[in-house]
Amino acid sequence: MIVKIGAAVIAATLVISMLIAGGVSGALSSILGGSGRPSATALADIPADYLALYRAAAGVCPGLDWSILAAIGKVETDHGRSTLVGVHSGENSAGAAGPMQFLAPTFATVTAQHTIPPGGQTPPSRYNTHDAIYAAAHYLCDNGARDDKDLYRAIFTYNNADWYVRKVLDQAAIYTQATSETAAACAAVQSASDLAVAPAALVAVRFACGELGEPYVWGGDGDAEGGWDCSGLTKAAYAAAGIKLERVAQDQYNMGPLVPAGSALQAGDLVYYGSDIASIAHVGIAISPTHMVNAPEPGTVVRIDKIGRPLAVTRPGLAWPARH
Repeated sequence: MIVKIGAAVIAATLVISMLIAGGVSGALSSILGGSGRPSATALADIPADYLALYRAAAGVCPGLDWSILAAIGKVETDHGRSTLVGVHSGENSAGAAGPMQFLAPTFATVTAQHTIPPGGQTPPSRYNTHDAIYAAAHYLCDNGARDDKDLYRAIFTYNNADWYVRKVLDQAAIYTQATSETAAACAAVQSASDLAVAPAALVAVRFACGELGEPYVWGGDGDAEGGWDCSGLTKAAYAAAGIKLERVAQDQYNMGPLVPAGSALQAGDLVYYGSDIASIAHVGIAISPTHMVNAPEPGTVVRIDKIGRPLAVTRPGLAWPARH
C-alpha cells in the first residue's frame, strides 16, 4: 500500500540510503540476480497475463527486475485474486485500491508524469491490471529503482515499513530462484556432456531451457514478436546448434529422421502431437525421457511439461550416437 512519507519516515529513509551506499544495494542485486527467469514457483503462482505484464512493465525502468513488481503484486493483492475491499472496487481503510494498491493522488501523479502504454483503459485506471502494473514500475523507478541505484528506498517508499521491504525482497527471490524438477531437469541436461547425446541436441536443449518463462505468442519467433509458439521455439533451438528446421510442426515432423516407436527418448528429441501423422498440431523438445520444454498455448508461458504419449518423435541431425 502506497502511503505518504512523514518527517520521521524521511529520516529513516535517509538512514536506509546511507546503508545502501555502503553496499546493501549491491547485495540486493546479487540476491535478485538481475533480469531473472521465472522460477517454477513463479510460473505456478502468477497468472500468465500478470506475469507477462510484470516482465513487460519492468522494461520501462532500467535496472528494475520484473520479480520486484511481481512480489509487490503478490504481497498487496495476491496478483489481484484477493477479495478484500479495494482490490476490484472501492478503497481499503487507507484509501488504496486496485491490484497494486495505489492511493488516488499517487496514481494521478504517476500517470500525469508518465505515459502508460496502450493496453489498459483511457484514462488509465488504478483498477486496471495493465495500468496499475505500469504505474507501479514508473513509481518505483522515480524513487530509486532506476539502474538499481536505491532499490530498498524505492520499495520502502511504496509502503513505509522495513518488514514490507524484506517481505517483497524475499518473495522476489523466490520468484527467480531456480528450484524444483523444472530447473533440475534443465540443469541435468546442461551438465550432460558425458552422456551419449549429440552436441547439437545439448545446444538446442540449453537454448530451450533458457527461454523458460517467456510468453506464448502464436507465430512467435522470440523477442521480435514478444514470445514463442511451439515450432518457433524448436526451430530457434536447433538453429542455435547450426541445424535448420522448417517453421511449422508438420514440416518439422516431415524432415525426420523418425525415432522408431518404443525407443527410449533422448534430450533434444522433438515430440509431436496431433490427430494423425498428416495433421501434426504441436511439437515440444525433450529434455529427458519423460519431460519436455513446451510452448503450450495462448495465455501460458514456455515451461516444463510431461511428454505423455506423443504421436511421433524425430531426432534432428545426422550423427546420433547409440546410448550405452
